[in-house]
Amino acid sequence: MAERWRAITSDDVFPQGRFPTPWRFFQQRESVHPNDGIRKIIESGLTFDRLEQSPIPLEVVATSLTDGRMQWFSEGPAAERIQASAALPSLLPPVEIDGEAFIDGGVVDNVPIGRAIAQGAERVFVLLCGPLHYTPHRYRRPVEAVLTAFFIAIHARFARELERLPEGVEVVVFTVDTEPVSRYDDFSSTDALIAAGRTNANIVLDFWANGGIGDTFGPTVAVADPAVTEVANLTRSQGEAV
Repeated sequence: MAERWRAITSDDVFPQGRFPTPWRFFQQRESVHPNDGIRKIIESGLTFDRLEQSPIPLEVVATSLTDGRMQWFSEGPAAERIQASAALPSLLPPVEIDGEAFIDGGVVDNVPIGRAIAQGAERVFVLLCGPLHYTPHRYRRPVEAVLTAFFIAIHARFARELERLPEGVEVVVFTVDTEPVSRYDDFSSTDALIAAGRTNANIVLDFWANGGIGDTFGPTVAVADPAVTEVANLTRSQGEAV
């Protein structure tokens, strides 16, 4: 996976069309970028054709543009379903599945620990690609406003779910609080991000393996009820987890 990420460029994910990217924000179109680039990346990394063929049970979530509901996929063509789950609003176009259009599942449930718990999970590991405590910054471009609102919404839901963990459920969160890259299409810091993510994961796992509960660098957080036996293990360091 690290080798694949190091080889990916901005043009691979967000192919440049006939018009410069800034102009595409003002055109009448479904998205700023096409999705053939991310489709190729998904297909190059898959070792199975259908979700039900995954060696480890796999589900992906997408958001319906028909009624805004969560749609969970556990079977069917894998590349198509994963692509729908990754269709970030405004940047990538919706994906049509069985006559219905879908976009990024993160719009309705970005960190679906509730789904895992409902299926019987008692220990959930969350690889959160960004800080747990999201602090919005003043944006300078329209697309930044869209992304800022998106991140506020998804972080708010995750925080609420952490506060309402059922008794006996343990959630281990891998995350770091740091500034993200300045542009959504900036892939220049891949090596640094991978290194930071690995370092952070080791810190969290060591803390958790030694019985740590709460924040490795601060007080316990996300405690909704004293009866909750375990809460999220969090960490802060430099860099951003990949």
